[in-house]
Amino acid sequence: MANMTPPTAPPFCPNSNCRFHKADRRHWRFIRKGYFVSGGRRRTSTQRYRCLQCGRSFSDRTFRAGYWLKRPRLLARIARRLVGCSGYRQIARELAISPQTVARHAARLGRHSLLFHVSKLRGRPIQEPAALDSFQSFEYSQYYPSLYHLVVGRESHFCYGFTDSECRRSGRMTARQKQRRAELERMRGRPDPRSIEMEVAALLRTVAPAPQALDLFSDEHQDYPRAMRRVPHLAITHGTISSRAARIPANPLFAINLIDGLIRHSSANHKRESIAFSKKRESAIHRLWLFLAWRNYDKSFSEKKRGPTPAQRAGIMDRRWSLRRILGRRLFPTRIRLPKRWRIYYEGGTITRAYGPSHARALRYAM
Repeated sequence: MANMTPPTAPPFCPNSNCRFHKADRRHWRFIRKGYFVSGGRRRTSTQRYRCLQCGRSFSDRTFRAGYWLKRPRLLARIARRLVGCSGYRQIARELAISPQTVARHAARLGRHSLLFHVSKLRGRPIQEPAALDSFQSFEYSQYYPSLYHLVVGRESHFCYGFTDSECRRSGRMTARQKQRRAELERMRGRPDPRSIEMEVAALLRTVAPAPQALDLFSDEHQDYPRAMRRVPHLAITHGTISSRAARIPANPLFAINLIDGLIRHSSANHKRESIAFSKKRESAIHRLWLFLAWRNYDKSFSEKKRGPTPAQRAGIMDRRWSLRRILGRRLFPTRIRLPKRWRIYYEGGTITRAYGPSHARALRYAM
């Protein structure tokens, strides 16, 4: 016999074209429209509803993060393994599923983490000194290096967000490698040499959208001062530290050096000389958003002493949120205003030169 759960009231109409999708629900009228039973041994009933304003039918499952998934219970388990430095095929072998299933779940987790992060920031100013740096990795092959620019609070270690840049391969190369790089650039084009400057400026505009004073520390990268001049609404006091300085807690860049190390430690796709590297930058971006959600809201500031999370130390949250709780409710992009630069991440507009543009997401069913 099915386990009957007590009826609950839906929070809003999930139809983005309905006026009660965002409006005050006190005047919203809906009716219960029966229920359906699903599941194997643990058969459960799910309440259905119909909005009397637009006529759309929906159910309690419409508001769950695992909506439209055949096995929604896998979502939290895959999330834990992704931040535990497992590759897609390792996770697929353990859970007896396809690696493509893991990849689709990872993309959904990344989009959900992005929406969750934006919903908690709500455009609030940065109220502490911050550190800026770029984390280097690659996509598809080492001929396509990429940078992820991050802003992290020096005191709280809270990561406010990131943007990405594709780069030209540099460093020591053999004559054959230089020839191969030239061939690839003739076929697929050369990355924008001003990408770092443009993307760092976009990051600062995104994490600090309102005018404010900001103490910002970085290494001596020449593109950072030029990027800061592109955000005149911020009164930035810029301090520079040599990248060769000892990476100890007294270093003003310690917070961002630490998160760089944690990214490599917790993400299989960013390990050096790894076969689990991301084939598309979009995939790496999704995994990085999941990592930031876990680091900011779930993981304690100190592994030994435990204690509050970076989000608690920054005054953004009053309690720790586990990954399971973060994934407890579906988030709608039509109800959360995404910054312009980060909306590209959600909609799948990141280009990997080896493959061409990604397919734009159709926001009809899934997140």
